[in-house]
Amino acid sequence: MKALPRNVAETTELLAGGRYVADVSLATALFLALKLGRPLLIEGEAGVGKTELAKVLAERLDRRLIRLQCYEGLDAAAALYEWNYSRQMLEIRLAELAGQDREAVAQTIFSEAFLLKRPLLQALEAGGVLLIDELDRTDEPFEAFLLEILSDYQITIPELGTIRAAEPPIVILTSNRTREIHDALKRRCLYHWIGYPDAARELAILRARAPGVPDSLSSQVVAFVQKLRATDLFKLPGVAETIDWANALVALDQTALEPDMVNATLGVLLKYQDDVAKVAGAQVESLLAGTA
Repeated sequence: MKALPRNVAETTELLAGGRYVADVSLATALFLALKLGRPLLIEGEAGVGKTELAKVLAERLDRRLIRLQCYEGLDAAAALYEWNYSRQMLEIRLAELAGQDREAVAQTIFSEAFLLKRPLLQALEAGGVLLIDELDRTDEPFEAFLLEILSDYQITIPELGTIRAAEPPIVILTSNRTREIHDALKRRCLYHWIGYPDAARELAILRARAPGVPDSLSSQVVAFVQKLRATDLFKLPGVAETIDWANALVALDQTALEPDMVNATLGVLLKYQDDVAKVAGAQVESLLAGTA
């Protein structure tokens, strides 16, 4: 494993080495989270680089990335651990055939060998970078379940006792803010909001992430997307869509934005038919004005 950055400038350089263009505020929040050993909760719209931050951090620090993808109904069995019931039943039957003592069998089947370790337990044991992705998709009881882990880096398994992290993992939590995260969880984290980047930073991101796109086309793409975000749409395109669109245009052998090609590829940028219908045609020509 590589050493943690010693200051904000080194944090920025660390991320830049993984083609992640961070502004000073994000680099500062990340550096403090690493320095103080605190989880970092990142909120923002989809596609602005929240998940990618954890991926790049794990890669650049040469640490294992352990990802817990959140969803509605997620519980401790899927996030932390569960017992291998089928293997336990097999062990019980074999023990019965061999005439083994029942208490001895009970101790055996509730040992670590029969434990299925899920992401949270893996992170406590192995360290690395723990990504708890899209936390807002879960419910409040799951947030409450996370409090012990995020404050003390430990969990309690009734049959085995308390398991504490020898070296706490680096924890990144993300949220698209489809609902508010409870204050009790937020107090255990440092917080940062990632918004849509300005034109200069988005251009830098695009050049870092899609180096095969000609500079002139990159400039036009960013100018168009920046204007597009100023319109009244149901879902604005994120930086991920900007990168996808630029790569799509290159795949179509485009070197400049043309109305027909923009109309034909709007589905790469916009993910709702109402938004595509609103922008297509005259609106595209209006947005293209001044992007060349």
